[in-house]
Amino acid sequence: MKKSRFTTEQIIGILRENDAGAKASELARKHGVAEHTIYRWKAKWGGMTESDAVRLKQLEDENRRLKHLVADLTLDNQALKSVLGKKF
Repeated sequence: MKKSRFTTEQIIGILRENDAGAKASELARKHGVAEHTIYRWKAKWGGMTESDAVRLKQLEDENRRLKHLVADLTLDNQALKSVLGKKF
């Protein structure tokens, strides 16, 4: 996944400008992003504060780590079942 050029704090700052009355097209031109990007950011980060965004990022990282653990345990479980399932 490509790393964003903007931090979550910068994105929230841009969205605050939008909430203050600036048009999305002007913000997109000013910050060098597509207008659609502003709308995607608004859908994901709209109405959040910086602390909310940091907490969301932490939860996403923890969720990713737990999914990897489950996948590893499932592979181990399937390997054990295939070995023990065979009759010698």
